[in-house]
Amino acid sequence: MTGPLVRRAEPADFPAVARLTVAAYEADGQLKGEHGYGAVLADVATRADSGEVLVAVDPSTGAILGSVTFVLPGSPFAELSGPGEAEFRMLAVDPGAQGRGVGVALVRACVERAAELGCTAVVICVRAGMAAQAHRLYERMGFVRLPEKDWSPAPGVDLLGLRLDLPRD
Repeated sequence: MTGPLVRRAEPADFPAVARLTVAAYEADGQLKGEHGYGAVLADVATRADSGEVLVAVDPSTGAILGSVTFVLPGSPFAELSGPGEAEFRMLAVDPGAQGRGVGVALVRACVERAAELGCTAVVICVRAGMAAQAHRLYERMGFVRLPEKDWSPAPGVDLLGLRLDLPRD
């Protein structure tokens, strides 16, 4: 199989993106004790109104394998980004498609989009207890810890800030 194709989500994709995102977060144990976050993840239309929802699709079947929401500072879903920075949130890969390069393709698409828009960096936050596989993915792609961006949106939910500086022309 060739790598997944990444494109902007269309409204017809939203139900599949909602199911996939909630399933991926549940599979990682990230929705235990969460109050309403599953509903936020499932509300793809609101995310699409506030940023760019991207999907990774299997080039042979067209099946949606993963999604991510790309945002700029000041938008409703931006949590960490400041001037000149882009951010992505809610990266999710179908549990059955993990290990096929879907996460890498989605991160690369966000980095490329940030560069197209003239951003100087991409920032993200990851849950402290998140799978080591996800932390390794970000580290391999050049993201570095930024402790000053760490924060907690709710008791028991600790988020770690990461940043990738983009090359300047």
